[in-house]
Amino acid sequence: MIVIPFTKAQGAGNDFLIIESGPDVRLPSADVRRRMCDRHYGVGADGILFLSRSTEHREADADLRIFNSDGGEVEISGNGTRCAAAYLVNSGQFGSELVIRTGAGCKRLQVVSRRENRFEFEMAMGAPVFSPEKIPFRPPDAVPEPVIGYILPIGSRSRKVTVTSMGNPHCSILVDDFEWDWETLGEQIERHPYFPNRTNVEFYRAVSRDGIEVRFWERGVGFTLSSGTGSCAAAVAAILNKLVESPTTVRTLSDTLGVHWDGGEVILKGPAEIVCRGEYFSSVTSDE
Repeated sequence: MIVIPFTKAQGAGNDFLIIESGPDVRLPSADVRRRMCDRHYGVGADGILFLSRSTEHREADADLRIFNSDGGEVEISGNGTRCAAAYLVNSGQFGSELVIRTGAGCKRLQVVSRRENRFEFEMAMGAPVFSPEKIPFRPPDAVPEPVIGYILPIGSRSRKVTVTSMGNPHCSILVDDFEWDWETLGEQIERHPYFPNRTNVEFYRAVSRDGIEVRFWERGVGFTLSSGTGSCAAAVAAILNKLVESPTTVRTLSDTLGVHWDGGEVILKGPAEIVCRGEYFSSVTSDE
């Protein structure tokens, strides 16, 4: 039997298992990752954060690899990166500012407040990507940049969407309310052929000139209570469509996040909480 130590953390209801690399701790296989994230047969989480403090990149304090509950690796998670930062600061070896290297580049985080094991961070997310080729978004017809109000065919119907990337692909859809089966539509759009790497999907509505409410269908996870990059993408979409102004408050099912975007880098403000620590028992593991 192999014992895998983990720490569980959550950021605005988006929960993760943090595994720190070391001589005796290697990256679990995709099958083990899926089992760990299973809410009935495992620990339960939206994803796994594999964290290494010994980085070869001098510009970063730690390296982070992010895996969704389906076992697949993704580029970035805003809520997940904040959880990793909370883990590092909580260790006592880091100050109030640190840099974490992700698959979408280095992200700088600043502690705004702390109360025991609960933190609030401001995180520099980088500038949103609007190039269809870089998102990637590849419909058969040429589309202008940014992709605003594109009519996306879905079976016999279509939806008007805004497509961006926050280091990972996003498809944002304006809705009047959430009293309908948006989860089925999110699942269909996630695997739409126009998105070669699949996509995250946000359904948002404006509630004021500086606030939106959002529901999330996350690539490789499904329904989630919140999403950091999804909140950024939805806020950017709402600003591009002239529905709200920056800074924008994002209301999710679990918590409220803040997004500031004036055309350059996006700044995300939100919570992260260390929940518990434990050990997962596995008969099979492998490093990848």
